Parts: sequence; structure tokens; C-alpha cells
Amino acid sequence: MIIINQRLSIPENEIRFTFSCSGGPGGQNVNKVNTRATLWFDVSGSQSLDPFQKDRIRMKLATRINKKGVLHVTSFRHRTQAANRSAAMEHFAELLNQALIRKPPRKRTRVPQKSRERRLSDKKHRGRVKQQRAPVKKWPS
Repeated sequence: MIIINQRLSIPENEIRFTFSCSGGPGGQNVNKVNTRATLWFDVSGSQSLDPFQKDRIRMKLATRINKKGVLHVTSFRHRTQAANRSAAMEHFAELLNQALIRKPPRKRTRVPQKSRERRLSDKKHRGRVKQQRAPVKKWPS
């Protein structure tokens, strides 16, 4: 089980991994050993998510989900397949956790009267200063 938050955990049979050659660290093995781990999670077909959670994940992680509704997370930071696999699982859990957090709606507030007056008086003051810098126009006599 992959624990996302206190109320949600995803069984490991809902995710799958593919491994490929990595461009990261690995020395001589970098071109020979498949160390890059890509985690695939079918958001649409998941049994552990309710429809609201699926919609929220699709909306928040749209750039990571393909047209079939499959989320992918890649890791190639480490030299071993196992380390990249666990790093991808950690990153996956963090992404889902962040996507499912609901932010409270912003309460609209009014700008205080004093602030409005101060802003307008500052604008008038700046205008007067700039007007005084201008050359004096001489009227034709």
C-alpha cells in the first residue's frame, strides 16, 4: 500500500513500473542498465479513488496525465533501479497529496478608506512634484 494521506492509500496492484536507460548518474553502467523508473497509475480506472478525487487529480495534474487518463511519474536521480523505484513512489504520493488538498476560498475584503485617501494624496503630491520640474512656459506678449 502506498499511503497518500490519513484517509487515502493506494494498493500497489493499481500501479505499474517500466524501466529504461537513464541519463543520470551511473558511471559505465549508464548506457547498459535500465535504471530510470517510470510509475504509471490509471486515474480513471482506480478503485481506491472516488469520482471527486479523480476529477481533482485530473485537473491539478493535467500535464502529467495522458489522453487515456494514466498518470506517469519518472525518477532517474539514483544509480539503482530500486532507489529510483522508491523515489518515484515517494514523488507520486507527494503529488497526489498536494493535488487533493483543498484550499479555503479567499474572503474578499475592502480597501480601508484611510489607505485609499493616502494613495490618492501621494499621487497628487507626485503630480505636483513633476509639474514643478517642467520648464516654465513663456507667453507671447
